[in-house]
Amino acid sequence: MKIYFDNAASTPLYPEVIDRMTEVLNNTYGNPSATHAFGRSAKSVIESSRKNIAQQFKAHPSELIFTSGGTEANNFILNGAVRYLNVEVIISSVIEHHSVFNTLKILQKEHSIILEYVKLTEKGEVCLDNLQVLLQKYIGKNILVSLMHINNEIGNILPLKEVATICKKYNAYFHSDTVQSVGHYPIDLQEIPIDFITASAHKFHGPKGIGFAFVRKGITLHSLITGGEQEKGLRAGTEAVHNIAGMEIAITKSYEQLEKNIVYLKYYKNKFITEIQKNFPDILLNGNSGELTKGAYTIVNIGFPSFKQRNDTLLFQLDLKGVACSKGSACQSGSVEKSHVLSAFLLAEQLQYPSLRFSFSVFNTEEEIDIFMTILREIAQS
Repeated sequence: MKIYFDNAASTPLYPEVIDRMTEVLNNTYGNPSATHAFGRSAKSVIESSRKNIAQQFKAHPSELIFTSGGTEANNFILNGAVRYLNVEVIISSVIEHHSVFNTLKILQKEHSIILEYVKLTEKGEVCLDNLQVLLQKYIGKNILVSLMHINNEIGNILPLKEVATICKKYNAYFHSDTVQSVGHYPIDLQEIPIDFITASAHKFHGPKGIGFAFVRKGITLHSLITGGEQEKGLRAGTEAVHNIAGMEIAITKSYEQLEKNIVYLKYYKNKFITEIQKNFPDILLNGNSGELTKGAYTIVNIGFPSFKQRNDTLLFQLDLKGVACSKGSACQSGSVEKSHVLSAFLLAEQLQYPSLRFSFSVFNTEEEIDIFMTILREIAQS
């Protein structure tokens, strides 16, 4: 039996998504930039999807720019903020996704911006008091705050509305990588005064290779990719019509059954933690991943003090027995370095233990938990 506990990396597609994408691939093959009927039909699919996706966030359709995913969306916004909004100071954290963390390092080097990192608590939480101290320090400069909503490795949840309100108080732009929360948590962009968010469809049972950037109306950015005038001149290149249509179905279905999904996955995560603590009482729940209010209901990150294996060895042994999980971000799966997220707040002793991320979706079953515990006991005894 194959067990998939790596949904924070990518999720299985809803059957309805596959059906819709197949329909579009078969019937709507015209170039959406063409003026003939075939092109207009493809363009209609794109704009209908944009409208329906925007409605889920109470955004205006013109505020959504389709991208190849969260990485491109983050790059588009961060580069645009420095190049076209004259941002001089960026405040972020050392536990951001690498599409933000590495991009900021490059921008710091190439544009001589001031890059500040907000302090973290012993649980890896962003210290909001320190955020305000940093904002006060640079009053009078153009500031961008970039902090992710849900951490992709430990599931810590940033109080998005509170941070957005703080940023408005200091006239700072606020960007949040919401890749792990879109489709799993409601985000009301009328209620939350945030300037930029990003999404990737394969995190909420949609296709890979498609996502979007939200840019608040009134903020002017320019294309990161040059070429044609697609996406109102903000993203050159022929649109992946079938992927956009698939993302629309995925996000619509995710929010239609959100309440039911939340109930099931909170129960599932609690059961998983209860069973693993029963079998291995000394485990560590890294960050807020053991919680359901400060931590996402989809992610748990666990340290195993009693296991002698390294992360890679433990992952390999689990993989051989049909269990898929991860040691952190899938984007860094080939790296031999310790997790930059865990390294930012765990004690040196705790970093010596193997730590793994398990992430869940509505496709996971309770039977999988029982089978996984048997497998984990076998590995521990080997």
